[in-house]
Order: sequence, then structure tokens, then C-alpha cells
Amino acid sequence: MSYDLNHISGQQQKTSNYAALKGLLKLIAHERPTLLKASAAILLNSGLNLCGPFLIGYTIDHYVQHKDYHGVLLFSGILLGMYLTALFTSYFQTNLMGGVGQRLLFTLRNTIFEKLQVLPMAFFNSNKAGDLISRVNNDTDKLNTFFSQSLTQFIGSIVTMTGAGIFLLATNPKLGAATLLPALLILIFTKVVSPWVKKKNAVNLKSVGGMSAEIQESLSNFRVIIAFNRRDYFRQRFDAVNRENYRTAVGAGLANNVFLPVYSFFSGMAQLIVLCLGIYLISIHEFTVGLLVSFLAYVVNFYNPLRQLAALWTNFQVAMAGWDRISQILAMDNNMPAIEQQPEVNAAPVLEFRNVHFGYVKDKEILHDISLQLESGKTYAFVGPTGGGKSTTASLIARLYDPTDGEVLLNGRDIRSFTPEERAGKIGFILQEPFLFSGTVKDNILYGNPQYQHFSNEQLEAVIQQNNLGTLLKIFDQGLDTKVSSGGDSISLGQKQLIAFMRAVLRNPEILILDEATANIDTVTERLLEDILDKLPPTTTRMIIAHRLNTIENADEIFFVNAGEVTRAGSFEDALDKLLSGKRTS
Repeated sequence: MSYDLNHISGQQQKTSNYAALKGLLKLIAHERPTLLKASAAILLNSGLNLCGPFLIGYTIDHYVQHKDYHGVLLFSGILLGMYLTALFTSYFQTNLMGGVGQRLLFTLRNTIFEKLQVLPMAFFNSNKAGDLISRVNNDTDKLNTFFSQSLTQFIGSIVTMTGAGIFLLATNPKLGAATLLPALLILIFTKVVSPWVKKKNAVNLKSVGGMSAEIQESLSNFRVIIAFNRRDYFRQRFDAVNRENYRTAVGAGLANNVFLPVYSFFSGMAQLIVLCLGIYLISIHEFTVGLLVSFLAYVVNFYNPLRQLAALWTNFQVAMAGWDRISQILAMDNNMPAIEQQPEVNAAPVLEFRNVHFGYVKDKEILHDISLQLESGKTYAFVGPTGGGKSTTASLIARLYDPTDGEVLLNGRDIRSFTPEERAGKIGFILQEPFLFSGTVKDNILYGNPQYQHFSNEQLEAVIQQNNLGTLLKIFDQGLDTKVSSGGDSISLGQKQLIAFMRAVLRNPEILILDEATANIDTVTERLLEDILDKLPPTTTRMIIAHRLNTIENADEIFFVNAGEVTRAGSFEDALDKLLSGKRTS
């Protein structure tokens, strides 16, 4: 399946507002009691406001025209009490829906983040981090704004419009029908224009995600920009995405504001119809002044909410466009599922490739029909020219990817049948560019290692000494308490690799993969690491990917990886010959 969110087909993206809202409501099904309370408050508020015009018209016809001031004062007090109650119910439902919006935001962000945790590496290779951040932050906030601020107004406006429409038709069907005719034209206009508005907002949200991705990428690589004095390149790239975002924002703004003037025009037409026909009906004694005042008030109560709905409908379209982008992530499935557990085979190699094929993209294989076996306790070196497939082979062993064909077996058992926890416990992986989290050296060493999570510094230092890692720890000024900033910039790249080395060794893995693990450290420290590797348990299988030939001299077996083929290199001299010839031909 395709994991590129920016290239999802139009058929996949096409979602009706009803279907989108139905999917969203499933996420807040637990909020039903709160939504019912808020709905009751909205209904009461709208009902009280709808009673006002009727009582005003009744007061005019029965008390004002007859100069009965006692009745005027009585009904004025009733109206005041009604409007104060409406004020309280308005605050109550706003407070309730504000809470629903914030909880929705919390739930959505948690749901998206949990989904991101189970998606494969292919997903993150296909999508920029900045765009994903925009979906988690910006798009979810659009939904929160709609639910906490717009939804109550949306429902209240519909209830008020419905009640006002019923009164208009019940009071005088002909005049009521004439008054509501512009509303039919508004409905047709809204239905025709809404898909275009939603599309414009979707394009704008996409451009916001693209701009976030560009900023994130440029700031992450700002050292390189400064080193090569290419701030102009940074400016040009940002200017391009900023202009694109400006263009789409203008388009979305025009689309979002198209409803209000049209709704206002038709509202004015309706009031003009009522005024003209109402005066005529009064002249032929079919209408009263009080009834006309009530009728005009109900026209306002019908068309004012309709004008509000113009803005609210725009917010709804923005929210649904954001939900479409979020639901694209939530609809993704992991194409690397676990299979039924299998028993391990005692006499089997610790790792085996059986006729493995793999490619990152369809129809472009990186590895072709690879078969190899790694025995327990041995050291294997994988050498070859850049781009030959060494790191890809290691990624398949760690199950960062699955073969497109063939099998990877761990202890004679399909690697897909291991849980992530089991696999991570059996396979240690030191990446070429290790990533560290903000915190301390201790935090990073214990990352993903529950065995020592509750150890004190003294207990952990004892464990480090037992695993012959004490010399490495002394390299850090404050030992386990040495601070590590975001991205690990407070320490050198070599120190990062030492932390990653200690983190992997303390897990006591059955297979330890070192992908250029000594590329950024000095010769003295490299010898220390070699000494530590020699003292690993005799059952630990070491897989070393390296360009420095001195790091593979003592390997039990050397594999040469080039052009998608993995072959035994024989002696160290044979590997050297193949490596040199491979570089000449590549």
C-alpha cells in the first residue's frame, strides 16, 4: 500500500461531510451525556429566545394599543426573566462544549500519536516530519475550535431557524412561504458552493503542512546552511513555500467569505417581502401591528442565524478538511503485521535469510535472492561500496522492513512471529547516526530497557562495570548525570555513539548489529570498543558494517555486498580485492 499522504488518490480523499462527521463522532462517543446536557441547554435557550417576539407582539396588540401599562410592566418582567434564564443557559452550554472541545483535542492527538507508533518505517520515509506535526497540532486545533466554539452556535442557529420558520408558516402560510423563498435559494447556493470551499481549505491546510515541513527541515540542517554560506538558499526555499501558502490562504479566505454577503442579500430580500406584504395585509385588516412586529422579529430570528451559519458553515468546512487530513493517517494500516507464533528450532542458525528479495519502491529491488546464515557467537563483517545494500540487510535483520519475497528466520523461527518486545530484546542495533533524547546519559542508556529502569546510579554503575563499559562512562564529565540536550548537541557525535553502544550492550542481545558504529570516534576509543566486543558473552553474534578495513580484520567471516548480491568474501585479502574492484566499477 502507498504510505505517501500527499499522493493519496482523489477517490481515497473524497469523503462526504456526513461520512466524515460520522467517523469523527465515533471518537467522542463517550461524551454523549455531556452532549445531551449541552443540547438540552441549547434547546431551552433557543426556545426562550423564540418566545420573546411572540410576547412582544401580544403585548403591543393587547396592552400598548390599549394603554394598559400594568400589562406592559407585567410582560416586560416576564421577558426580563426569560432573557436572564437564556443568558444562564447560554453560559452553561458554552462551558460544557468548551470542555468537549478540549477533550476531543486531547483524544485526537493521543489517537494520532498512537497510530504513528504502529506505522512502519516506510510511512516515515514517505512523509515529511513537518507535515505530520502540522496534522497533529494545526489540523486537530481546527476541530477543537469548531466543537468548542462553533458547534453550539451551529445547533442553536438551526433550532432557532426551525422554530422561527414554523411560526412564520403557522401565522400566515402565504406570507410565510414568500418569506422563506429566499432561504430555498440560499440552500441551493450552499449545496453547490460547499465542495469548492472544502477543497480550497484542504489545499490551504496542505500548504501549511508543507511550510511546516520546509521550516523543520531547514532548521534541522541549519549548520550545513551556515557552513556553506547558503542562507540565500534557505531564504529562497522558504520564500517559495511561503508564497504558496499565501496563495492558498487567499484562495481559502475568498472561499470562506463567499457565504456571508450572499446570505445577507437574501435576508434583506426576505425582510423587504415581509414589510411590503405585511403593510398591505394591515391595510385590508388581515394583520395587526403587533403581529407584523412579531413577524418581522421572527424573520430576523430566521435569517440572522442563517447569516451566522454562513461563517459557521465555513468553520465546519475547515474542520472537515482538517479531519480528512487526520483520518488519512488513522486509516493507515501497518503492512508488517505479526504472524502466528512458531517454536524456535534448537539446532538452527541464530539468523537465516532464505531467498530474500527487497526494494524500498515497487519494481526497484535493492537485494536480489539473498540466502545466508549467521551462527551464534561469531563475528560477521559486511563490506562493500556505498549503496550496495549493507545497511538495508541490517534493517531487514532488525525488522525495520519486511522482505518483499523470501523469509528472515531468527533461531529457526520466522522473524514476523516475534513480538516487538521479543525482537528488540534479541537484536541490538547501533545506528550510523544514533539519536538521543533530552535528559541525561542515564536516561538514554536505559531507554527501552525495563530491566534496569528502577536502578539507582550506584546500582547501574555496578552493572556497567560488570559489562566492561566503565571506561566508556568515565569519558563523560558528570558520568550518568551528564546532560544531553535535544538532539544530543551538548555532546560530540563520538560521545553519542558511545552512549548508543552502552545502551545496546546492556540489553545483552543475541545479535548485535554495528552499522558504522566506530565511524565518529578516535582510534584509542575504537580499541576500547573492540576490547568490549571481545568480552561480550560467547553466544552474542556480532554483525559489523564498516568501511574502515581495520575494524573487520578479526571477523570470523566476511560478506561482500554489492549491486543487491551478498557473497562470501573468503579471506581478508579477498574482501579487500573485491572492495577495491567494486568501488572501481560502481
